[in-house]
Amino acid sequence: MKIFESYKLKDIEFKNRIVLPPMCMYGTDQEGLAKIFHFIHYTERAIGGVGLIILEATAVTPNGRISSKDLGIWSDNHIETLKTIVESGQKYGSKMAIQLAHAGRKCEAEADYIVAPSAIAFSENYREPKELSKEEIKELVKVFKDAAIRADKAGFDMIELHGAHGYLINEFLSPLTNKREDEYGGSTENRVRFLKEILEEINKVWPSNKPIGLRVSASDYAEGGVDINEMVKIIDMIKDKVDIIHVSSGAVVPTPIKTYPGYQIKFAEEIKHRCNIPTIAVGLIENPDMVEEILQNNRADMVALGRELLRNPYWVLQTAYEKEINMEFPEQYIRAFK
Repeated sequence: MKIFESYKLKDIEFKNRIVLPPMCMYGTDQEGLAKIFHFIHYTERAIGGVGLIILEATAVTPNGRISSKDLGIWSDNHIETLKTIVESGQKYGSKMAIQLAHAGRKCEAEADYIVAPSAIAFSENYREPKELSKEEIKELVKVFKDAAIRADKAGFDMIELHGAHGYLINEFLSPLTNKREDEYGGSTENRVRFLKEILEEINKVWPSNKPIGLRVSASDYAEGGVDINEMVKIIDMIKDKVDIIHVSSGAVVPTPIKTYPGYQIKFAEEIKHRCNIPTIAVGLIENPDMVEEILQNNRADMVALGRELLRNPYWVLQTAYEKEINMEFPEQYIRAFK
């Protein structure tokens, strides 16, 4: 099965095509330090055979957290606990990535103020953000760069920028949330500028042999917002600075989304072929046969299983057992699979 074939990006080789996507665990404190829960959670998925583990959205500033219980990477104090998780995951054969994130106007953490490209609240239940000045935008670009340096010191094999789900980078990309009249707003090229500057700076400090990923929302599902054609245009502008696109959708504005198993696969497929770049498919994917269909039909290069890997950390091992795939099972559990 192609699920169990290795896959290589730059010098990093994943032992299979299964990805644990970043999912907030709400398990830390005001300091944003990783706890024993995070160590157990991610190590267990590594023991379970996941090829690539992407740590949850990890904030590059305190007021860039989605909640007050999110991981942080805004300080050198965060490096050591993250490093412990990385080394444990690698010990059990997984490659380890971290998602660098800023919540923008969707920050619900305790903070004196929140920021966005424009002073528009997400909904009546959210605070109105402060519109970023150009000087503050430049400062945030450096903040992402510094976070990438820390991620490398922690030993991560890969980083992923969070450009999806209505958080700060996504807010710059979408005309629904970016109403600026300077060089960071208006045209597609201007709305991409913030992301492009972040990637330019990260590429200066991130090891050239390690991949950089980008998570995107391929559609805003709202009139006047980003659709798949616009997202293809956006990715074409920055694809020389990233190695793989993790394709999600929605959440930049409150709007109903019709979801069903595999509802986002079509976006990953279209971006992969129209932009000629590797993709990760995600979105209510559970069944091994569905995963195999995606890979065999070249619709994506890797497949992320979110809820399924929360329910079953040993999905990869169980699938290998059920499909009679010859693989190396953990010595401690081998009696269950032979």
